[in-house]
Amino acid sequence: MIKINLLPQKRRAQAEGSQLWLVVILLLVTLEAIGLFVFHATKQEELESQERKNKELSSQIAQSKALVQNHNDVTGKLKDLRAREDAISKLQSARTGPTAVLLELARLLTPGRGPSVDPDHIAQLRRENPLQVYNPNWDGRRVWLESFKEKGLKVALKGLARDAEDVSELARRMDLSNYFYEVKIRKGKRSASMVKFELRARVRY
Repeated sequence: MIKINLLPQKRRAQAEGSQLWLVVILLLVTLEAIGLFVFHATKQEELESQERKNKELSSQIAQSKALVQNHNDVTGKLKDLRAREDAISKLQSARTGPTAVLLELARLLTPGRGPSVDPDHIAQLRRENPLQVYNPNWDGRRVWLESFKEKGLKVALKGLARDAEDVSELARRMDLSNYFYEVKIRKGKRSASMVKFELRARVRY
């Protein structure tokens, strides 16, 4: 009878099986560690990205707060600038408005002066119709103005003159001036040795 002892082989098989399990467990642990590392790296990247976004938002919030804080100052400065612009506009309007018209009227009545008009236009009138040209030798002191009213770019003048020709000369000068147009003599009555007159015209500012 032949007897075979199998105990060492069983132990060897058991040992090999145990080693295989150890290898599998080590592989699983390694894979788990790699997975955890990748997961941690991904989450770290997400965290850093979120932190960057938070910093950007914080910066925008800080800028917005600074703008809000300066809003009152900026609004005040804008109001001051607008007030100055309005004041300057009013001064310019006054300079080029009624004041300029009164200065032109004084110029028309000053001996040796004449209307503000293009010299070429006067030269053309002298050639075509000399009667429309003003008389440079006329003495404006022959006319006295009693009232000057301006409303809605319309002017009404009342005064006295030596004779009707003086009234016509004043109307002619106004009509040639760059500041007046549509000049009309409304009334012209003689009172004693003087002529009462009224002139109406439109003005340009």
